[in-house]
Amino acid sequence: MPNYTAVTKHITLPDGRQISIETGKLAKFADGAVVVRLGDAMLLATVVSQPSARGDVDFLPLSVDYQEKFGGAGNIPGSFQRREGRLSDYEILVCRIVDRILRPMFPKDYHYEVQVMITLISADKTVQPDALAALAASAALSISDIPFAGPISEVRVARIDGKLQINPLTADIARADIDLIVGATADSVAMVEGEMNEVSEEEMVEAIAFAHEAIKEQVRVQLELAAEVEKSHVKREYPKYEENDDLKKRIQEGVYEQAYKVAHSGNPSKAGRKEGFGAIKKSLTEKLLEEQPELDMKMFGRYYSSAEKKAIRDMMIKERTRLDGRQLTEIRPIWSEVNYLPGAHGSALFTRGETQSLTTVALGTKLDEQIIDTAMTSGYSKFMLHYNFPAFSTGEVKPNRGPGRREIGHGNLAQRSLKKVMPSDDENPYTVRIVSDILESNGSSSMATVCAGSMALMDAGIPVRAAVSGIAMGLVQDKETGEYAVLSDILGDEDHLGDMDFKVTGTEKGIVACQMDIKIQGLSAEIMTAALHQAREGRLHILREMAKTISQPAAELKPHTPRSHKMLIDKEFIGAVIGPGGKVIQQIQKDTNATVIIEEKDEKGHVSIYASNQEDMQAAISRIQAIAAVPEVGATYKGKVRSIQPYGAFVEIMPGKDGLLHISEVSHERLAALEGVLEVGQEIDVKLLDIDKKTGKYRLSRKVLLPKPERAADSNGAA
Repeated sequence: MPNYTAVTKHITLPDGRQISIETGKLAKFADGAVVVRLGDAMLLATVVSQPSARGDVDFLPLSVDYQEKFGGAGNIPGSFQRREGRLSDYEILVCRIVDRILRPMFPKDYHYEVQVMITLISADKTVQPDALAALAASAALSISDIPFAGPISEVRVARIDGKLQINPLTADIARADIDLIVGATADSVAMVEGEMNEVSEEEMVEAIAFAHEAIKEQVRVQLELAAEVEKSHVKREYPKYEENDDLKKRIQEGVYEQAYKVAHSGNPSKAGRKEGFGAIKKSLTEKLLEEQPELDMKMFGRYYSSAEKKAIRDMMIKERTRLDGRQLTEIRPIWSEVNYLPGAHGSALFTRGETQSLTTVALGTKLDEQIIDTAMTSGYSKFMLHYNFPAFSTGEVKPNRGPGRREIGHGNLAQRSLKKVMPSDDENPYTVRIVSDILESNGSSSMATVCAGSMALMDAGIPVRAAVSGIAMGLVQDKETGEYAVLSDILGDEDHLGDMDFKVTGTEKGIVACQMDIKIQGLSAEIMTAALHQAREGRLHILREMAKTISQPAAELKPHTPRSHKMLIDKEFIGAVIGPGGKVIQQIQKDTNATVIIEEKDEKGHVSIYASNQEDMQAAISRIQAIAAVPEVGATYKGKVRSIQPYGAFVEIMPGKDGLLHISEVSHERLAALEGVLEVGQEIDVKLLDIDKKTGKYRLSRKVLLPKPERAADSNGAA
């Protein structure tokens, strides 16, 4: 008999499919564990929180990990070790969308380490597991005794053939013109991320609202599940912040007016503002320490940050100006340059305020495509974007340990944005890699990456369909009065103290990608719509500034960019071009310095040729044409005698194509033998008379190309 008691609840999706949430069967040592299932897709989510906190920690040490088990999909990893290793970029992106909605749901004074682990233990090719990950994590937290202000959930909303759908089938997502992951509580939307095909602001808000209705049902079912799990009824106790109302009031009075004044000074320099606020904190710290040598510095820091934050936020709402003196809708000064790096195939330097991206484009062959090997998918990608955020960009010293989760997430947002305007494979034969190196950062370096990437692609001569720009929007809202200020092109400080970070990218026609994190509950559709429209005006302004530098793809590729050529050959000649063991194609590449790639598709041989100059390109084309060309009846060829037989000679008219030149077709004279007439290796002109329909053999003639001899005159003098 099983030694467990399972509790299961069901959620019915709008299309009738059911999601089940089960607890009590697996991973019972965890503080909370559930299995979420849709179709054959199953996710195990576990949560554990340490029973004590380290004394030096004054934040929430939350880690979220999502991993897909290859065995659950019936696959073996393609790595050398043949086992799951470090998380793939896709798995990291799922970690991020779950982390971003969970993190604000914990009490601010809860500093106990929390680990959320979500594992895809069974895969279903028709189900996208990223839309279920946050639901599983939230359900595990909801049935635990860990303090948590949920439940929350996330769903995918996609518009397919004009109709909005929740968690659609994988095969249908390819047709979607809106594809969003939306996260929310029962009361308000908290997270949005996804891509679109140049849609309007109203269409995006409609999709978000549609997703929220589905989330409300998922939250309700989680509450029902928690009600049946005894452990969740009483949340664990932990030491709350100690409060000192007198100290709090003293700090508020000593900080507010001075911080308000510094915030309103409009200093455009990040360093200058930091110095101004730092002077206030230093002065107040020295004064209070003189009065109270035993001052609790953690408590002081908490109260000081709160007072400073309130002063800055109040200033923005009341004065309708920003920390750097800008108006709410004003974009920082922009300057840009293309072709900055002569060795790159395309490059752009984009600077907006104190944020700067140096971006390169490299064009490669099909051999440079990225190999994709995950539990759910395998294949190749010919478009990559990598984002780097070195410590010097913020004036800090940190070890360089390669890209972290933030870099992966920011790069993905930029890649999604630019992918929407990339040409088709027929228009662009290259594998494209974009690299954005952030050189300065004070607000929205990911959006600078989008702008710089768009310009670098045009500089490289890639025929993109349109230019793309991006902007980060912020929000400051007074909870008591409801007054708010929407901020265009936010600074790093405004992101930190604000209530929203809403990144929107798009072309002149509409939105192509977005990423939104909301730090407050109850954000109305009205404010969201206002922010999107304000973002549109900002995006268009940035596009106009970009167009001053470059507005169309370059007409010519850079001189050092590899040239490309595509050609089709009959399927039967693929083997001849490749040769035994690849000998022929390797020799072609060695002789011409070109790269030749052959694929069999649609019963044809698709040949891609890449070369650094036109001479090498033409040499490779000619070699392949010589092998794969189909002889035409009636055409004349310069052939080489390969062998001589008593009945005729075999002549090679094309590489690998020999025809019989019968002894009767060598000359107008009647020949008894070919000795002395033809020699092996001799080049002669021949005409292709016929191709045998059954055998495919070629019948040649030399005689028809020779002038006919004159007939001798008869004895009467008549010709």
